[in-house]
Amino acid sequence: MSLLARPLQFDRDAAVEKVMQEIWRSGYEASSVKAISEKLGITRSSYYNTFGTRDDLFRAALAAYFAQSPDRVLYEGTPARSVRFLISDTFRKVCAARGRDPEARGCLAINSLCELAGGPHAQLGSILVAAVLASAARFETLLEFAVARGELAADTDVHGKALALQSLLIGINTLSKAVRSEEELWLAARTSLEGLGIYEGKNA
Repeated sequence: MSLLARPLQFDRDAAVEKVMQEIWRSGYEASSVKAISEKLGITRSSYYNTFGTRDDLFRAALAAYFAQSPDRVLYEGTPARSVRFLISDTFRKVCAARGRDPEARGCLAINSLCELAGGPHAQLGSILVAAVLASAARFETLLEFAVARGELAADTDVHGKALALQSLLIGINTLSKAVRSEEELWLAARTSLEGLGIYEGKNA
């Protein structure tokens, strides 16, 4: 019999998904190496061999979250349809996702931003700050497309509206931890979109 240890039979992607769900539910600080190792049923050495450091695993979990986040469609190149519809439909989907979450967890990225920015984990916090700023910049790019296409007036303050849209996105994600109705969340989002002159429904 070989004295060599058998290789660990482990689905890394499935494990990252499980860790992502746990961090989303409990937060970064509660998701220690010990806690995650026990959750996955592996040893601490297997944890480090598979994922690297705790921060490495958080980055992988965050990437998995971004890949399935309801606002990921905003980054898919030049919109085929109206920009105003794309933004409105994305907010509708965000409200649906948040309102249908029985645990009312809000947004993993925003939760983690509040937990990690400016604290002892500043390096991780900077990743989240950069993600929020990139999202605002993407809104601005989309609004510039909308102006170029004539969907918005030429004198539209695209920078101001982009910041307002980013603020609305953060607000809806945060509000959903208290207001658990998809309809109420959408009412808040749609009212704000209408006020910004961005809203466009399916039949527009």
